[in-house]
Amino acid sequence: MNYYSCGKLLITAEYLILKGAKGLAIPTKYGQKMSVAKNTEKHIVWEAYSFDNEKWIDCKFDLNFKLIKSKNTKTEYTNSLSKLLKKINEFSPGFAGQGLKISTNLEFHRNWGLGSSSTLINNISNWLNIDPYKLLKMTYKGSGYDIAVAKTKKSIFFEKKDEFNNIMQTNFSPPFKDNLFFIHLNKKVDTQTEVTKFLNQKNEFNNEILKINSIGDMIVKEKNQKKFNEMIKEHEEIISNIIYKKPIQRILFTDFNGQIKSLGSWGGDFILASGDNETPKYFSKKGYETIIPFSEMKL
Repeated sequence: MNYYSCGKLLITAEYLILKGAKGLAIPTKYGQKMSVAKNTEKHIVWEAYSFDNEKWIDCKFDLNFKLIKSKNTKTEYTNSLSKLLKKINEFSPGFAGQGLKISTNLEFHRNWGLGSSSTLINNISNWLNIDPYKLLKMTYKGSGYDIAVAKTKKSIFFEKKDEFNNIMQTNFSPPFKDNLFFIHLNKKVDTQTEVTKFLNQKNEFNNEILKINSIGDMIVKEKNQKKFNEMIKEHEEIISNIIYKKPIQRILFTDFNGQIKSLGSWGGDFILASGDNETPKYFSKKGYETIIPFSEMKL
């Protein structure tokens, strides 16, 4: 049995999407495969491979989901998988049968932040026909927008209201997309830690959410790059004020001829650079190797 889910990037409303803001998200050409096969040895073998075919998880659990054996696998991963298997069993009792072999293959670097967890959750949900949003809530923190992207494989607006997810398909393909690039900052921020820290804030940010929602609506329609740049700059200032961090352009790229927007957890993951045909050269000179044109990233 084989399953596949595409990755995602959140273009607007990072952080505030957790408070009910409407976020614009796109599917990526990079995703995660999962294969499931039965075995009769009364244990569960779990193997995970990175984009370059390196095995980064190699472990075995008994049918009570207790770790039996682990080879070159970090304890945090084996603990996380044990908890995940137990939660899956709550949704689908006896899913493991007499034993299973589960293999996953990422098409992107694990530190890219394109959704290694969400694509896994969606694949598991497709396999066992269970609600991916409920499984996500019981295993990882997050709004669920990444699950929505994996399920629809389309650009969407995602809005979380109480227990209801409002998902609206949209089209985000600006006429100046050849001037848009995704650059990875060569760092990985712990998303779960950032999410917890932000959710601990008591402020509901109602005014900021209204502004972010409006910017998102305008961004998907905007045909002028200069106006688009003004919008993402305003977006950066709003988020900057609520998380008490300077925009990345002010910290690292003050001489960039264009506008930069952080995506996901600030300080790591990808940024969106709106520039021109010299943009890849600019970031390459500064030592950034992962520079992906818009059309090569978006599904």
